[in-house]
Amino acid sequence: PRLRRHLQEETRASPFLSRGHRLGPSDDEMYQRTTVSVMQKEPGSGVMIQSYSPRGFNIDGNKVFGPCAVLPPAILQWNVGSHKDITEESVSLFHMLEPRIEILVLGTGARLERINPSVLALLKSKGIAVEVQDTPNACATFNFLTSERRVAAAGLIPPPVSTALEVTQE
Repeated sequence: PRLRRHLQEETRASPFLSRGHRLGPSDDEMYQRTTVSVMQKEPGSGVMIQSYSPRGFNIDGNKVFGPCAVLPPAILQWNVGSHKDITEESVSLFHMLEPRIEILVLGTGARLERINPSVLALLKSKGIAVEVQDTPNACATFNFLTSERRVAAAGLIPPPVSTALEVTQE
């Protein structure tokens, strides 16, 4: 009984042991948590980016907040703040995949931004073609490549101003 009481006091005292603890946005940035959504779909049908906004993306009905990496069959939160954070390290998840992706589409926000040439050289050396575009065009390019059954991935930064587009599915 004394051990149980001690554990109950510990649980109340520690936010990490408490089931009800919720990370706030500032905690979230501190911990740089990664979330994964695995999508179950019919084989052969690719992932489609349905819409985007300054807050994030809707990918096959999964709402993803902030920058994301679309690596079929998973969607990850991608820990970049702007195009300047697209480094050899931040793209490593794209070239470590098996089977290897053919093409990586990078969406740099509201407008096309230059990516560090060393990042492009690294991906090219791994046999991955890279397409750098503003995010609205990157979403459309990714959807097109997926519909053509290409093995594509995307690294997307939400545009800061609302250029929001709803992609209609046919």
